[in-house]
Amino acid sequence: MRARDTDWDGVRLHVVTGKGGTGKTTVSAALALALAANGRKVLLVEVEGRQGIAQVFDLPPLPYEERRIAVAPGGGDVYALAVDPEEAMLDYLEMFYGMRRAGKALTKMGVVDFATTIAPGFRDVLVTGKTTEAVRRRAKDGSRVYDAVVLDAPPTGRITRFLNVTNEVAGLARMGPIKNHADLVNGVVASPETAVHFVTLLEEMPVQETLDGLAELHAAGLPPGGIFTNMVRESLLPKSVLKDADKGRFDPAELALGLKASGLADGSSDAAAVAESLAEEIADHARRARLEHRERLSLNRAGRPRYELPLLADGVDLAGLYELAESIHTQGAA
Repeated sequence: MRARDTDWDGVRLHVVTGKGGTGKTTVSAALALALAANGRKVLLVEVEGRQGIAQVFDLPPLPYEERRIAVAPGGGDVYALAVDPEEAMLDYLEMFYGMRRAGKALTKMGVVDFATTIAPGFRDVLVTGKTTEAVRRRAKDGSRVYDAVVLDAPPTGRITRFLNVTNEVAGLARMGPIKNHADLVNGVVASPETAVHFVTLLEEMPVQETLDGLAELHAAGLPPGGIFTNMVRESLLPKSVLKDADKGRFDPAELALGLKASGLADGSSDAAAVAESLAEEIADHARRARLEHRERLSLNRAGRPRYELPLLADGVDLAGLYELAESIHTQGAA
């Protein structure tokens, strides 16, 4: 698959959201690696102050500056930026008012925290503004500095409000630099250059949050992306066995005979005990498979491109990130 032959040609800002515990930051990091493959340059941004990017790449805490953190397959580069709202405020004051020094004094006085507390939408404008500026930025020769930007965004329940900056600042400023800045942000976020991806698990609550989040995006006129189902476990048994176990037609006695014949259990009593334990595990596995199938059907009805990422047996380390990136690339998401 060619580096630019993907489901998201033309998209330059990939916003990644998901319910807590679904692996949102891990998927964001893997997506950045996949997008950077074959010589591209990608910026990975986080905005929640958790230093999640540093953790998944096994790095020290990131400063408020763009720096290269990984080399993608084929020689591309992944840069990272941990956005700090106070520093973003200073950038804003310098950009529009030439007041960086005064801004530092305001920060020490706690004015910045006060302002973003009484107007939380302003904080979102600051951090999304830093991200969208990276999307728009051009080099001296006119080319884009970054081929793509991946934003590890807030969780699903807050994503629409976080991105809908024009509405959020409407009561704060109807004209002037703040309004103009919000319009610049919205010009990127609400455009075809942006896609908002959802990370979920094959479980009822994260799937429902994903569906609700997609509906909220649609209502707000924001561009939906794909659905990344994380931590997918492969079935270890044939569908026929799972179907019989799920419907109560699975016979542990047959399993005991097989264990005894294969020499995996000594004596009828041992074979029966092992078979009973295995039968319970098979029944649990069958029930889980049925529930996961139901959640897949729910996600399919959303009508969005879907990608399934495997559960990593050894956990998420740097090698695991590259494995997930390869899975994303193979499925056409990057």
